[in-house]
Amino acid sequence: MRNLDDFILKMSGIVKEFPGVKALNNVELNVHPGTVHGLMGENGAGKSTLMKCLIGLYRRDAGTIYFAGKEVNFLSVSEAIKSGISMINQELCPIPERTVAENIWVGREPKKNILMVDHKRMCVQTRELLKKFDIKISPDTPLKYLTVAQMQMIEIIRAVSYESKIVIMDEPTSSLTQSEVAQLFKIIKNLKEQGISIIYITHKMDEVFQICDEVTVMRDGEYISTNNIKELEMDGLISKMVGREITQLFPKKECPIGDVILRVENISIDNFVHNVCFELHKGEILGFAGLIGAGRTETMEGIFGLRKLTEGNIYKNGDKIKIDCPGDAIKNKIGMLTEDRRGKGIVGVRNIYDNTVLSHLKAYGFPIAHKRILKDTDEYCTKLNVKTPNYKTQIQNLSGGNQQKVLVARLLLNDPDILIFDEPTRGVDVGAKVEIHSLITKLAAEGKGIILISSELPEVMGMADRIVVMHEGRITGVLNKDEFEQELIMRYATDWKDTVKQ
Repeated sequence: MRNLDDFILKMSGIVKEFPGVKALNNVELNVHPGTVHGLMGENGAGKSTLMKCLIGLYRRDAGTIYFAGKEVNFLSVSEAIKSGISMINQELCPIPERTVAENIWVGREPKKNILMVDHKRMCVQTRELLKKFDIKISPDTPLKYLTVAQMQMIEIIRAVSYESKIVIMDEPTSSLTQSEVAQLFKIIKNLKEQGISIIYITHKMDEVFQICDEVTVMRDGEYISTNNIKELEMDGLISKMVGREITQLFPKKECPIGDVILRVENISIDNFVHNVCFELHKGEILGFAGLIGAGRTETMEGIFGLRKLTEGNIYKNGDKIKIDCPGDAIKNKIGMLTEDRRGKGIVGVRNIYDNTVLSHLKAYGFPIAHKRILKDTDEYCTKLNVKTPNYKTQIQNLSGGNQQKVLVARLLLNDPDILIFDEPTRGVDVGAKVEIHSLITKLAAEGKGIILISSELPEVMGMADRIVVMHEGRITGVLNKDEFEQELIMRYATDWKDTVKQ
């Protein structure tokens, strides 16, 4: 039996209820000093709710929290931060017009006097922090000029700057490249050496085994287990998370590949995409791989009408089509699932009904046929196993995985022939990943053409029939199934090869 002093954080018997939902039921979490403690579970398992109870965003209904040997009950996030707990949220909230230094020290800027901010000292302190963690960005750079990955690193630096004893990281690598992930892991190692604990929330299984010392698993709002990482294997951890055995993460079945359904000919988009050509067949899953900034998303946004093509043509079933806006794409039976779920996908304050039928409204006539909306929402959300108290729930109150399923329901409601899935499983738990992968496979088997963009090489290799690799807006390689190798894909993604394989 460990003493209380063995833990920097001890949460016991935590209960949290919302109207009609018991989000947390007798949950516990025990974290040792100077360790990385993984918090795992499917979307909706209660991980974020537990962390919000810890930092004062939610009031728990029962249970106790001991931090640094003392019982605590934080009434606000600022109180938690002052006591030594900071959190990096998955959804970033940068201030784009402000500088890196101003974003890091917002609300606690060093002062010359009561009224004046000491900008010189703030820049010096920022430069020291950035240098300490080997981040090569100027303190004077406005955040709007940084990539999402760089903003993520600045968010991490801000959390560290509070001199916290615990830093909570929620999906910290969702927008990072492999080199930036390696840099983050160096920062985490540095923090551990200083005796700082990390609570690490992620759906990326390889990261858990690479970086964590212990893992706590939650499922359906309940505590399942805590284990030393050395006691676990991946299959066993997945089974604890989902409550069942996952036999196949990538359930790709061989299905007949038909005629060309989409041909993209020499398209370019400003400075983002240059002379891109490819073909998509009926029943094919065509993977797109590449590093962040490779131009994959921009290419698909051009095809879907979200960006204007500066040159090139698009053909569907051999006929040239003109797409000036997403409405044109939808009329041509092309659908796209955006990678930016929060910014370009959901309408957070609207309910599930509204979000499901948003791109299909004209079909319901005027006055609007509400009964059909209810029927369609129920049919498609049931097919996709959307977990929600009811369809009147605001979509922003659902887990990330269930938000994604609603967006897929919206996509399928238009019955497209061509479906573009851009990072469909980003921030989604392993159970929902299997469901989405199974759906994509089923759609391909129905003869639909599928384009799958993924930054996770195991996913794109596990699901695709062919892989198109891009680098700086250009196609640098096209690989058939028997040529799939991670090293080869990365060579094309970094444009190490002199020749392009078509």
